[in-house]
Amino acid sequence: MTTTAFEYSAPHAFVDPYAVDTAEVPWPAPAGQDGDADYLLAPPNPAERISFTIDPRDRRRLDLHAVLTAAGIPPRPEDREAIDQLSALPGSINATLQRWLHHTT
Repeated sequence: MTTTAFEYSAPHAFVDPYAVDTAEVPWPAPAGQDGDADYLLAPPNPAERISFTIDPRDRRRLDLHAVLTAAGIPPRPEDREAIDQLSALPGSINATLQRWLHHTT
């Protein structure tokens, strides 16, 4: 069996990517250079907002995902059925579960 030896070049000096001279910014500046905005995109227009409501069960499912993730328990794909079943419970029970999870953090 033959082993492969990797050739190493001369050591490179450490480069700090955050040590950048602010006078020479290599990326485009935000729109509206008058100092009032630092957005790369224009702010959203509320008049163009899509108008639809989320089913309460779907809303509870999304909230449960968010609370679990915030509590340090990110849901796995195999947890989907359990989360769907918990989301089908009444809103008061779901709120209690979320409150319990919120107090774990």
